[in-house]
Order: sequence, then C-alpha cells, then structure tokens
Amino acid sequence: MPSTTSVEAPQEPDVSLSHGLKQRHLSMIALGGVIGAGLFVGSGAGIAAAGPSIVVAYVLSGLLVMLVMRMLGEMSAAYPSSGSFSAHAERAIGPWAGFTSGWSFWILLCTAVGLEGIGAAKIVTGWLPGTPEWAWVALFMVVFCAANLAAVKNFGEFEFWFAALKVGAIGLFLVLGVLAIAGVLPGTDSPGASNLSDFLPNGSEGLVIGILASVFAYGGLETVTIAAAESENPVKGVASAVRTAMWRIALFYIGSMAVIVTLVPWDSAAVVEKGPYVAALDSLGIPGAGELMNVVVLVALLSAMNANIYGSSRIAYSLVARGQGPKALGRVSSGVPRVAVLVSCVFGFVCVLLSYWRPDDVFSWLLNMIGGVILVVWGFIAVSQLRLRGRLEREAPERLTVRMWAFPVLTWVAMAGMAVIFVLMAREADTRVQLYFTGGMTLVLAAVGYAWQRRRAAAS
Repeated sequence: MPSTTSVEAPQEPDVSLSHGLKQRHLSMIALGGVIGAGLFVGSGAGIAAAGPSIVVAYVLSGLLVMLVMRMLGEMSAAYPSSGSFSAHAERAIGPWAGFTSGWSFWILLCTAVGLEGIGAAKIVTGWLPGTPEWAWVALFMVVFCAANLAAVKNFGEFEFWFAALKVGAIGLFLVLGVLAIAGVLPGTDSPGASNLSDFLPNGSEGLVIGILASVFAYGGLETVTIAAAESENPVKGVASAVRTAMWRIALFYIGSMAVIVTLVPWDSAAVVEKGPYVAALDSLGIPGAGELMNVVVLVALLSAMNANIYGSSRIAYSLVARGQGPKALGRVSSGVPRVAVLVSCVFGFVCVLLSYWRPDDVFSWLLNMIGGVILVVWGFIAVSQLRLRGRLEREAPERLTVRMWAFPVLTWVAMAGMAVIFVLMAREADTRVQLYFTGGMTLVLAAVGYAWQRRRAAAS
C-alpha cells in the first residue's frame, strides 16, 4: 500500500518518546556534532594522500554536505521525526525506501559504536599498557548504554559537555595555529608557505583519495535531526542547526585542515602515526599540548559512541513504530526505547569481538558493507526532498520553515555530486570493494523492504 500520496501520510507516534532535550542541548549537539572522530583520526590518511590539496577536498565535500543538510533540514523542520531521513523516504518514495535507508543506517551506526570504542580503548591502553582493550570497550559501552537507558536528558547532558570540550579545544587549536602561522606565537617561527609548495604531491589520484576521506569524515551530522524530535521545540531546533551548518563546517573542518597543512609537512610520518592535530601541536613545541589533544580525541570518540548509541536506537524505534521491524524493539519505557538501546549496544560490542575473533573475514566484510552507506543515505535524502518539496508547496506550504536553496537546481547539483563520488569510489581499488559490498547490502535490504511492502498492501 503506497504511503506517498499525501504529505499527511502517517508517521510513527513520536509522542511516546520523551521531549527531554533542551534547546541548549540541541544547540551544542549541532555545534559539536561536526567535530567527530573522522575529523580527528581519519583526516591523517587524507592529508598523507592529498597533501595540502586536502583543503580543496574538504571544501568540495563540505559544499555537498551543506546541500544535503539543507535538504534534510527542510524535511525535518516540516516533519520532525525520530526516524529522520528514513521517515521522509517512506513518505516521499515508499515504505521500501524507508526500510532500506533506515536499517542500513542502523547497521552503520552500530558498527561505528564498536569502532569508536576500539579507538578510545587504544588511547587508554597507550596510557595504561598491559590493560586489555576489550575490557575498556566493555566499560565504555556499559556507561553509555546505562546513560541512554535512563533518560534522553542524560544523552543530552553527556553530549553537551563533550561538545563544549571539543569546541573549546578546536577553537584553541585554531587560535594557536593562526598565531604560529602569523609568526607571533612566542617560541615558534612561522613556516610561511614552505609546506604548501607541493600542493598536489600525488596528482589527481591523491586528491580523489582525499575527497573520499573527507566525505566520510562528515558522517554523523544527521544525528541532530534525529535528536530534534525529542527536543522542547523540534522545528526551531532543526532550523537553527541547519542554518548554522555552513559556518561550522567552514570553521571546524576546512579551517583546521588549512592550519594543519600549513604548520606540518604533509609527508610527515607523525600526521598518520600520531594524528594530524597532535602532530601540529607537537610542531609548535608547546609542552604537553600533543598529549592534551589525545585527551580531546578520546572525548571525541566517546562522544561519537554516545551519539551513535542514541541515533541507532531511535532509528530502530522509528522503523518498528512504522511496522518495519521486530515489535520488541519498539517498546518504550519512561520515554526511552530501552530494548532498542540494548540491542544496538549488543550489536556494537559483537562488532568489537569480531574485530578480535574474525578480523580478516567477517569483520572486514562488515566494514566493507558500511563503507558507502552514508552516500546511499544522502541519495535517499536528495530524492525524498525532490519529491516532497512540490507536495509541501501544494498541500502544506506553512510547514516550509526551512527551504532548500535554489530548488530544484541545487538538489540536482547535489545528486550529481553524489554520482561523481560513486564513480570516484569505483576507480579506487579499496573503495571499489566497499562499493560492491555496500551495493549488495542495499539491494538485499531493498528487496526485503519491497517484498514486505507488497505483503502489507495485499493484506490491506
């Protein structure tokens, strides 16, 4: 039974969830949510491949992300939902689309919980050698699982303070970096443009790798539209987060990349081994600065774990509430989908165990399957916005409190950008494998979702 005939198609009853997130929570989640593990940890490989042209890579992918967030913001402000893009895809395209985008994103988030736990544990075991990594991951998992089980305001408080620390740290990093580049930081000499002379050290191939690395570093921005559904004022929260996305991306991502490649030679081994931010601070000779940045990286990883447990549980709840999953996952207690939280945490910890038990087959297959999921989700967002905008203008124009720029031209531009990235992935050996695995998983989920949709239509 198609559900795309009207913008008033029924959605999951979000009223059963609590609305314990305050505006300060949502504002800081929006601000700090862009400062993730992908930026602190994953950007090193992009710099090593692209050199100083990593700044161009982040600009190009940042422009695409801004368009995606604007499209998502338009739909989420019109229809706040814990299902976010999954609920929008069901409304715009059909139940199979909501099923496919929602469950693929759930797998991505749960796997990311495990990966971030592993990354955080490696930092702690570096400080406390001899302690088992899996035990630290288990501890982190228990803490954040308990916080998410108790009340949504706990998630909000954790993220508020995590985000405040990340924003403060990266702000201080940018100030120190700019002062050093200007030659006015005591005890340091300005590198000038000496590290920028070899702008494209590995040619266009290096730039392509840098673009792909930067695209996946932006993953996770969607969480704020999921959280908005449980805030005091969902429409205001989404609108505010989306409207500030441009300067946040420009400052935190593009600005910090520019500072790093100016301060540190792109081919320095420390960029990959220590991480680009630690390498940049070490180059300034500030005592303890590099180790302090390791603390910030740890916070970023723990913040991502917390956010992904929250996001995965809400996506699962939304899917089940719309009849697209096991009913047990939809049970809500005290405004929290506690079974969904537990299952998401268990899935994440299983991923951790697989990384130790079966690193070369099962775990690598899982990593490859989620390699391109974020692009699949962005594709569903673009198609959904393209189809929903016309219906909203005809049937409920008052809901368009956030509007996509230059519609439909920029929507098509964004879709073309995604197509280009898929082509670039197909050109590279490593990402080509991810493309195949992600494509296979997406097709399987789409087939299951379509079969379920047909059965539901036949039964109605």
